[in-house]
Amino acid sequence: MYKFVATTLVCLGLLVSGAASAADLKIGFVNTERVFREAPIALKAQKKLEKEFASRDADLQKMAKQARDLQSQLEKDNGTLSDSDRRNKERDLANLNRDYQRTLREFREDLNVRRNEELAIVQDKARKAIKAYGDAEKFDIILEEAVYFSPKIDITDKIIRSLGDK
Repeated sequence: MYKFVATTLVCLGLLVSGAASAADLKIGFVNTERVFREAPIALKAQKKLEKEFASRDADLQKMAKQARDLQSQLEKDNGTLSDSDRRNKERDLANLNRDYQRTLREFREDLNVRRNEELAIVQDKARKAIKAYGDAEKFDIILEEAVYFSPKIDITDKIIRSLGDK
């Protein structure tokens, strides 16, 4: 909301300043969603997270397979098991499912926290790159949210390339 209000105020200020000075303005647009998806630092952060959480993901996959196997065994042996054995296997399956759900929830929470931390780092670097590019190229304003923008003011590719150089 703050960005929208700030952008609106800046645009209104530009309109008020007159058409003569508007011709001298240098405006750019950066699609930050694309930057966060495609920039080398964003891809590196994604790979870092995948590597960091790979063993926990493998453990979850293993637990899920154990539960499926136990469920299949229970269904297959249902008629031959004693009531006591069937109850024990059902209890084991319920415990395994409960552990799986708890572990999955913890995994997702931890992954979200780490993803947000990595995204904050990428956002900080992207903002610095945008500011540095804007200063170097003498832009008057660079927008990152717009309902419409002309492709001729889109500098997203240049920002993505500049983040790859770091």
